[in-house]
Amino acid sequence: MKSRNMRWQRASLLCVAVVAMLEIGQLSAVAQAPATPASQSGPANHVAVIDVGYVFKNHSRFKVAMDKMKDEVMAAENGLKSERDRINSVMEQIKGFNVGTPEYKKLESEIAKAQGDFNVNAQLQKKDFMEREAKVYLQVYTEIEKAVEQFAREHRIAIVHRFDGEPVETGDRNQILRGITKPIVYLEPGIDITPDILKMLNGSAVAAGAAVSPPRTR
Repeated sequence: MKSRNMRWQRASLLCVAVVAMLEIGQLSAVAQAPATPASQSGPANHVAVIDVGYVFKNHSRFKVAMDKMKDEVMAAENGLKSERDRINSVMEQIKGFNVGTPEYKKLESEIAKAQGDFNVNAQLQKKDFMEREAKVYLQVYTEIEKAVEQFAREHRIAIVHRFDGEPVETGDRNQILRGITKPIVYLEPGIDITPDILKMLNGSAVAAGAAVSPPRTR
């Protein structure tokens, strides 16, 4: 099970890169500043922040999609394992024949073809899962952008910055370095619109009976 999880993590590397690239830019709108009627004239002048990583972790439909895909990956790996075991069985059979005999050549050809097909199928399955996973990430990120834009317009927010709200583990050197390099050193709690955006995104999923995201705490 541990090796399967490691393979799943490797298959997710592309998606981690996709999310990282998506998050490089700042979201162009949204936040929870003192609410002002959207119809009021004048330019928006409020600033807000959002923890995109937290939204992904607690997005109900995203979590369901990832869990489903993980199950599919496990099923595919089990199928590949069965085929690999079959190939190994044939490789044991060939040991019972002399090299160069018709029986040996027949099994040798069968093994070569089976190994080639196995490698091709494994690569195609991996590529398919990585592409599907990347599309899910992109779809959810697009939803986040739209929700942020809607919220920002309704609350007259001029700009929304991305930030990392995860607490820093003081016993972990990498965590400490991550905390030191955070672009935002301080922010007023009231400008964090992450809970509002998460509530908007999970609304339809919760109504359909999906799991409710846990409350956001700092």
